[in-house]
Amino acid sequence: MSSTQSDVDRALAYPEPPASPLWHRRGPKARPLTPAQQRRNRELLDLAQRTPRPRSTKPLAEAR
Repeated sequence: MSSTQSDVDRALAYPEPPASPLWHRRGPKARPLTPAQQRRNRELLDLAQRTPRPRSTKPLAEAR
C-alpha cells in the first residue's frame, strides 16, 4: 500500500488522543511480591504453558 501526500496530511491533522488518566497510577506503589509468591507465579506460568488447550470436537464448517 502506497502512502500519498494527502494520506500523510490527513494523519497529521488528527493526532492520537492523549492516554487515559486511568493509565497513570497515583498513590502508593504496589507491594513487591515475596520470593514465595514469585516462585508460585513461575510454577503456574510454566504449568499453563505446558498444558495443551482443549480442541473443539466440531469440524470447522459446523462451528460457525
